[in-house]
Parts: sequence; structure tokens; C-alpha cells
Amino acid sequence: MDSKHQCVKLNDGHFMPVLGFGTYAPAEVPKDKALEATKLAIEVGFRHIDSAHLYNNEAQVGLAIRSKIADGSVKREDIFYTSKLWCNSHRPELVRPALERSLKNLQLDYVDLYLIHFPVSVKPGEELIPKDENGKVLFDTVDLCATWEAMEKCKDAGLAKSIGVSNFNRRQLEMILNKPGLKYKPVCNQVECHPYLNQSKLLEFCKSKDIVLVAYSALGSQRDPQWVDPDSPYLLEEPVLKSIAKKHSCSPGQVALRYQLQRGVVVLAKSFSQKRIKENFQIFDFELTPEDMKAIDGLNRNLRYDKLQFAANHPYFPFSEEY
Repeated sequence: MDSKHQCVKLNDGHFMPVLGFGTYAPAEVPKDKALEATKLAIEVGFRHIDSAHLYNNEAQVGLAIRSKIADGSVKREDIFYTSKLWCNSHRPELVRPALERSLKNLQLDYVDLYLIHFPVSVKPGEELIPKDENGKVLFDTVDLCATWEAMEKCKDAGLAKSIGVSNFNRRQLEMILNKPGLKYKPVCNQVECHPYLNQSKLLEFCKSKDIVLVAYSALGSQRDPQWVDPDSPYLLEEPVLKSIAKKHSCSPGQVALRYQLQRGVVVLAKSFSQKRIKENFQIFDFELTPEDMKAIDGLNRNLRYDKLQFAANHPYFPFSEEY
């Protein structure tokens, strides 16, 4: 990982900025907040923007990117944009139409990275989490290797420069890596990762396969009640992070982000507050000591904020295994 140029080289030769801007927000947050926050993030210096069909804000995020291109702040090739394939479009014939729909919403010609968002398949249709009349989730049975082949075709068609996965465990990564006739390896696996869930075993496995680990919820979580237990602890209130932050004259959030960079993890910082967006970008001008890193490693308690329980009964649910 090259912190000077703030990019990491992916296994397909493309480069990904090591610090990204996350755009997810709970449903009650107005969508134009994503527009304003993304514009501000680009002004501050973020070049890696992460969104997804699930977030229902790609029209706003795309508008922000295009307006910053139009005013001369950036060129399209300066921006690394990630989108994700949701669970209702895993059937191979639905993959490219799903990506084309995202591109239409974004009004962009390609995405830099397209990910399988979650390994669990649900019944196709407009509903993101379709349920029957008793409230039971309607799952689908799809061979993820066939989904991956359709992702490879999107890369060949130039609609996505790179392709990867998100929320996959080691066994699911191996299933793709060992697929007969594999054309492209996943460039990354985007997973929840923070000092309370440091994913050290999954990180070592990914490094051994030249797959980049990308951390979401790196500052804890936005505590959206749809996904997150309201009683879960606040990561940024952690005394160890606070004392390390005090020592370096920075914030606990900056320590949590810097920790990931120093482990070779690409990290997404999510905030819609102007002050925080600026603060989250200022993590290249200080370094944590080996003692700091060890102390933060010691905070791991395998605490997952985003349990994604809706999928717990599906055979591909990724979180029932250690990593």
C-alpha cells in the first residue's frame, strides 16, 4: 500500500484510493444530504466514493460527481466510484441490467468497482427484501459462481473497471477463487471492520490471495435501527481510542481510520457533517506507534454492528462462521 500516493494497486492492475467516502444513510435522512455531502467530500480531497443500489441515493451521488467534473474540480478518471449488486439481482441474466440501472441513475458510463453486495440471494423483483404475507423473507437459490461469471462479463464490456465482493466469508471467497474457468479474481472484499471487529484472520487470508480488504462501519455504525442493535456500544467512546487520540492531538475517529490504513486495509469514512468529513480526510499526517497498534488490536471482541439478520436462515448467510 502506497500512502504517499494514497492508493493501493489491485490484482487487475487498477488503483484504488486507500481512503473512501461512504454514502449510506438511514431512510429518514433526506436524499439531497447525500448530494451535498458527496460534493463536500470531493472538495475536501476524497476521490473514492462508495455507494450501492441498496442505498437508494445513486442519482444524488452521481449528480454530485458530475457537478464536480463540470466545475473543473476533478476529471472522471480522478474519481474511483463503487456500486454494488443487490441480492434481488443475483441471477446471471439480471446482473448486467442491474449495473446498467445504476449507471442510468448515476448518469455515468462506467463504475470503477462493482461488488456483489451480500452473498445471500432473494427473489427477483423491485422489493429489496421481499417477504410473503407472514413476513417471511423470500429467498432465492442462485449459484454465486454463475453470478460471478456475469460480473466478469460486465468487466469485459467496460461497464465496471474492476469487480469484487462484499460481506463474503473465507469459504465463499474460496468458492469463487476455485471456480473452474475463473477469468478475474475479486479485487476486494468489503466487510464490516473496526477495532471491536478487526477481522484479522479474514485480513490475513485476503492478503494471501492478493485481495484487498475494504472496511465499512470503520467508525462504528450509524445505528440505523433497521440493521443495528441500539444497545451496542459506541466505538468512538472507547477510552483506549480516546487516550491514543489525545496523545496524537487528533480525534478517536481519526485514530480508528488510521489504524486500518496501517494494517493495509482500505477504509471508508462515512459522515454527512461538514466538520467530520474534513476531519476524516486528515489521517495522512500522523502515524500510530507499534504500541498504539497493539493496544487497538487488543480491543477486538468480534462485535458485529451490522448483523444482517434478515438473511440468517439462508445457507449462504456469511456470519455463522468464524471468518
